[in-house]
Amino acid sequence: MRTLVLGGIRSGKSDWAEQRINESPGAVRYLATGPATEGDPSWARRVAAHRVRRPAHWLTVENADVAGVLRADPATATLVDDIGGWLTAAMDRYDAWSGGSIEPCVAELIDAVREFRARLVLVSPEVGLTVIPATEAGRRFADELGSLNQRLAAVSERVVLVVAGVAVPIKPEGTS
Repeated sequence: MRTLVLGGIRSGKSDWAEQRINESPGAVRYLATGPATEGDPSWARRVAAHRVRRPAHWLTVENADVAGVLRADPATATLVDDIGGWLTAAMDRYDAWSGGSIEPCVAELIDAVREFRARLVLVSPEVGLTVIPATEAGRRFADELGSLNQRLAAVSERVVLVVAGVAVPIKPEGTS
């Protein structure tokens, strides 16, 4: 089953997702998409807090090539945290901040998610719950993330929105 977990910053979405993937029998892979922590002590503390929460038996992979990692081992239960980090890296690679297209890599990601057969939990920030970003780059990111979340929801059997640590079903398992 593919589950998309949406929520705002500090909503509890990662913790909720970790609890769900931990219910998987056998091996669990944690795919961290965020950038390196050098030079940013605040980011380093966030990453460290996530690392401490993970069970020791989980395999952690730090890589922004989500499609490649999913395709390399489609039989291991996987948690991807988070899609916003992946999108930032993709927008950097394709100069999408100033108009470049990321459609090919978005399509590749959607295909890899659709093809994945083990339990898959994808964590992504939800957009549209705050003010419209003041910069062109911020608006591009919000637009791309909103579109990507919709596409991921379409290929996921379950979608939840986490608010204050509580998961609200958006697309319960078995609905379309």
